[in-house]
Formats: sequence, C-alpha cells, structure tokens
Amino acid sequence: MSIDNQEFKNALKMWASGVAVVTANSEQGEQGMTVTSFTSVSMDPPQILVCLNGEAETGAIISSGDAFAVNVLSSEQEHVSNEFAGGSSMEERFKNVAWKKGALGLPVFDDALVGMECTLVEKVKAGSHWVLIGEIQNTQIKEGDPVLYFNSGYRQLASK
Repeated sequence: MSIDNQEFKNALKMWASGVAVVTANSEQGEQGMTVTSFTSVSMDPPQILVCLNGEAETGAIISSGDAFAVNVLSSEQEHVSNEFAGGSSMEERFKNVAWKKGALGLPVFDDALVGMECTLVEKVKAGSHWVLIGEIQNTQIKEGDPVLYFNSGYRQLASK
C-alpha cells in the first residue's frame, strides 16, 4: 500500500528543518538552489548529504559536478531562500546575495551561518531526486540563529 502525493506532503511538512542553498560551478556559471533535505552522514571522514530535485535544471547541473557547497541560512536570510527557490534567473539570484569564492572556488554566501565546501563522494538516484554525499573540505562558520521551515512556512527559534 502506498500513500498519495498530498498525504506525503502533509506528513513531511510537519518535520521542522533548517534551510540551505546548495551552490556549485558549472559551464553555465554559478548555480544554486534552496534545499531542506540536508544532514550529516559521518564524522570520520566529515561527510554530509543533500537531496536535489534531479528534474529541476539546477539540480541536474549541480549533481553532474564533482564539488558543491552548502550554505546554511540564518534567520535574516528568508529572502535568499525564496530567491534560490526559483522564479528568477541564476544571474539574478547571485546578484542579489553577497558571496565569494571559497577555498575550492565554490560560491559561499557571506552571511550564511555555515558555508561548507565539499567534494562529491557518492551520488545515488532516489526517485525524482539525487542524493549527493560530500566530504567537507572547508568551512566558514558564523554566530546567529537559523531560519527554519515548518508546516509550509518559515519559523525562527524562540528565546527562552
């Protein structure tokens, strides 16, 4: 027995997650897309994974490379999440966010809580998505609060 798409969406929207933008370089220039499917995999070696929609042009381009960066967004960066979720051209997306090339030459956002540059270790096709496992080669870490996504909307951590 299998659930339908709407039941799947209704169930998963109740999972709170951080928001990140995955970036990479390509022959077409810098690429980036918003993701909420991101997690740690291993401490030794330091590895993370992200899931990218392979049916989206950006996801297909990023998953075909050999390196990518994950930019974990701060509570001040909801607009960055929206920008990289689609609608505008790739050129406009990168024009509207402060970024620089990191140690591996990948696009890393200046104001992200964390920027992680990774080399691709493994890529697995899972339904409509690519699961990318990357080994972290370089990090940029800042203080602040994350932007969260829950029940189809952005949230912020509450102060105690």
